[in-house]
Amino acid sequence: QVQPVESGGGLVQAGGSLRLSCAASGRTFNSYTVGWFRQAPGKERSFVAAISWNGGSTYYGDSVKGRFTISRDNLANTVYLQMNSLKPEDTAVYYCAAAWATTPHTMTIRSPATWGQGTQVTVSS
Repeated sequence: QVQPVESGGGLVQAGGSLRLSCAASGRTFNSYTVGWFRQAPGKERSFVAAISWNGGSTYYGDSVKGRFTISRDNLANTVYLQMNSLKPEDTAVYYCAAAWATTPHTMTIRSPATWGQGTQVTVSS
């Protein structure tokens, strides 16, 4: 199994950008579907975006379409989430999950996956 580790979170003003990274050890990381989820205080964890093992397929939650872009570099064992036009409602802890037996379009919090510890993103108004 791989163990994802998130980085890149921080404090940014509304309208700004951040790029999150999800790095994982293990040669098999490039065989996993990888997804980003987020959880705001008092709310359930929700789907943000996911990418297939080879990067050929991606899927986004409605609230981030057109603003966020997920990509991966399998040589670097890293998946990225480029977040543009950030809004205060994007404030949350962002989690990366490496999933098996799952496609980007079917990935949920219940998919069989290994989760990272999360990185905080705070967007000020």
